[in-house]
Amino acid sequence: MSDLAAKYQGLQGELEELIVARQKLETQLQENKIVNDEFEHLKDDTQVYKLTGNVLLPVEQVDARTNVTKRLEFIQGEITRCEKNIEDKQQEQNKLREEITKIQSAASA
Repeated sequence: MSDLAAKYQGLQGELEELIVARQKLETQLQENKIVNDEFEHLKDDTQVYKLTGNVLLPVEQVDARTNVTKRLEFIQGEITRCEKNIEDKQQEQNKLREEITKIQSAASA
């Protein structure tokens, strides 16, 4: 029984880590969407800069747009993967909870 309880707590910790990771990805997604929206307001010849360390370096606007688009796709994929992992952990946790409940019911009967 204590092994099951420890496993359940371990799953709870893993689930919490996945949820935190999902929240970070969502924040990154929103930040990149804002950048992408800002690109829509720029003229084609507007100079774009990228912060690298403490230095702003000029980059081609087309390259910057492409990078943000790729980043958005990557983050979306990571969110999907993270959500699948959360769902799997929740199902695993539910099965374990049912097993613990059965053992507790049998012990008290």
